[in-house]
Amino acid sequence: MRVIKTSLEGVVLVEPKVYRDERGFFLESYVKRKYLELGIDGEFVQDNHSASTRNVLRGLHFQANHGQAKLVRVLRGEVFDVAVDVRRGSPSFGQWTGHRLSGENMLQMYVPVGFAHGFCVLSDYAEVVYKCTDYYSPADERGIIWNDPDIGIEWPVDSPILSGKDGKNPRLREI
Repeated sequence: MRVIKTSLEGVVLVEPKVYRDERGFFLESYVKRKYLELGIDGEFVQDNHSASTRNVLRGLHFQANHGQAKLVRVLRGEVFDVAVDVRRGSPSFGQWTGHRLSGENMLQMYVPVGFAHGFCVLSDYAEVVYKCTDYYSPADERGIIWNDPDIGIEWPVDSPILSGKDGKNPRLREI
């Protein structure tokens, strides 16, 4: 298992050791002590699983008071996964990083507390699972509009399919 740093401090890609043979593959998707050795020290308390079709864009989401770090991976299909620094006063505030995660490359992205998270589906269908370090808190849920020009995310989709809520999210500067 190895860590690949991204352009944002704290956001990393994790490449697990995958054992393949004629039967298929095996990997350890999470072993606490190994992640601690990699510097990922969150205590995960909740797992989420979503299924989406091509061009669905979910996000950008974060929680205000009960921040959640997330460990994201794709079981099936391919997504463009994005993290945006929303920590006021951070030198990288408003900056983003995006990476392709898929059932084929088996990469995981660790998104620390203080970052908004979202993804868009590049394949016909994708299943995404992610571990969270705090419970979902509806009162603390926040969102940023996917195409905020101040952030300038280079999404690989022009006309995404959004939820009603995600289509009405404010810009980062309005939060």
